[in-house]
Amino acid sequence: MTSKKTGYLLGAVAGAGVAAAALAGAGMQLPPARAAQQSDVIKASTAPIFAPPPGAPLSFADIFEKVSPAVVSINVTSKVDPATLRRLPGFENFPFALPGQPDDGGDDQGDDDNSKGGSSSRPRLPTQQSSGSGFFISPDGYIVTNNHVVENAETIKVVLKDERELDATIVGRDEGTDLAVLKVKGSNFPYVNFENAAKPRVGDWVITVGNPFGLGGTATAGIVSAYGRDIGETFVDYIQIDAPINRGNSGGPTFDIYGRVIGVNTAIFSPSGGSVGIGFAIPADVADSITKQLIAGGKVTRGYIGATIQNFNAEMAEAQGLGDQRGAIVADLVPGGPSQRAGLQPGDVVVSINGHGVKTSSELTREVAKAKAGDVLHLEVIRGGKHRVVDVRSGTRPSESELAANDNAQGGSSGGGADSSGAVVPSVLGMKLAPLDDAARRRYSVGAGVTGVVVEGVDASSDAAQRGLRAGDVIVRAGDTDVAKASDLASAVDVAKKAGRTSVLVGVHRAGRTLFLPLKVAG
Repeated sequence: MTSKKTGYLLGAVAGAGVAAAALAGAGMQLPPARAAQQSDVIKASTAPIFAPPPGAPLSFADIFEKVSPAVVSINVTSKVDPATLRRLPGFENFPFALPGQPDDGGDDQGDDDNSKGGSSSRPRLPTQQSSGSGFFISPDGYIVTNNHVVENAETIKVVLKDERELDATIVGRDEGTDLAVLKVKGSNFPYVNFENAAKPRVGDWVITVGNPFGLGGTATAGIVSAYGRDIGETFVDYIQIDAPINRGNSGGPTFDIYGRVIGVNTAIFSPSGGSVGIGFAIPADVADSITKQLIAGGKVTRGYIGATIQNFNAEMAEAQGLGDQRGAIVADLVPGGPSQRAGLQPGDVVVSINGHGVKTSSELTREVAKAKAGDVLHLEVIRGGKHRVVDVRSGTRPSESELAANDNAQGGSSGGGADSSGAVVPSVLGMKLAPLDDAARRRYSVGAGVTGVVVEGVDASSDAAQRGLRAGDVIVRAGDTDVAKASDLASAVDVAKKAGRTSVLVGVHRAGRTLFLPLKVAG
């Protein structure tokens, strides 16, 4: 099973050509045996019709008639990404960019260059057509859709229900929630409103309207299946619905039975790319807040504390002797960032922010994101088994692409290698450990700011091996203490054993990042 964006399988928006393929066999004749089966089905349908249960609508026609004029199809033309093109059979050797030129295919005209005897021409990149959905949220032409529908667009055409086609421009995009706002010229457009208060209950009817497979305004119905679904996105707890949504539905609205928008269709869970009745929509309150910010300023600003965090789960809590405590553990700090300046430390477990309890890293990130630059955030942390409060003055969160680029820049090589010094290498928890000297730093590409002991080898039968530890990893912390030598880890293991714990919490640095893992200790 894979989680997939409804517009492009979590990767590429479905092209309009898909619709032609889907309809290719529409005129086929049924063979005699199949026709007989169809006749049986028709006869069976003459059975008595029972009244639906109270609250179930006899038809969604009135709702559709009311809201569908506000829903639009979005047709996008974009240039093919060279890296994506090279992954296709036959395009493996597509030319890379020339020195000093962007890897975008350029605008070189081969005939012109060749006529001058030059050899620096590159083929022009092909364009691709894709489609999605969207809807008007104001009479003056503002349209909501998904960021992934339009993020690489060169031109955007919006098709209304009355078949008018309008050029659209991007007002703003937010990668964090996968939302975007477009604008078309004109006035008196039909529009719909977000419902932020009386949201449907699980089991209530909903309908979706969109542009699946490029077919245009299509309605489907279902129920709210669940709230608070986490599908790996940082800033959104999704609504799960079972109304069929497919490729091209991305950015379309989900309505309640009163015609109010309760969500923006964004992703599906599917083994094949088609609907299997598990769809995900961005809740209306999130979409409303984000789109207002985009319209006002073209971008979304979020709070930032400059810390890398991860879930502090039950296994970690047991390793630290903290019972069933949940929270977010600080793995790394951005040098000179707000958290480091405030005195937050790696290994701190954040359990609340401004009095709001925190059970996961996502909860902490979302609460921090609500802050404005300069706001003081009161973080309650557990350090060394004791609670304390650390006040952090929020900064402004960089864009998701900037954060990703920074992560990639920090990630170094972590290749294998053996200790060539000839010294005896101590073994703790099935790991052969050595000092992190200059030679080890060069061998494993470990930055100068990292302190700890380097793993030179791992016993294949150990829990460390099962957890994925390998040569080149650096043990930077164990239990409540920093690790500077192998005996520090051994001492932390002894403390855990004497306390009757089954594991010890270990901080592992690899490729520029630190991750905390509970490692089992021997009896």
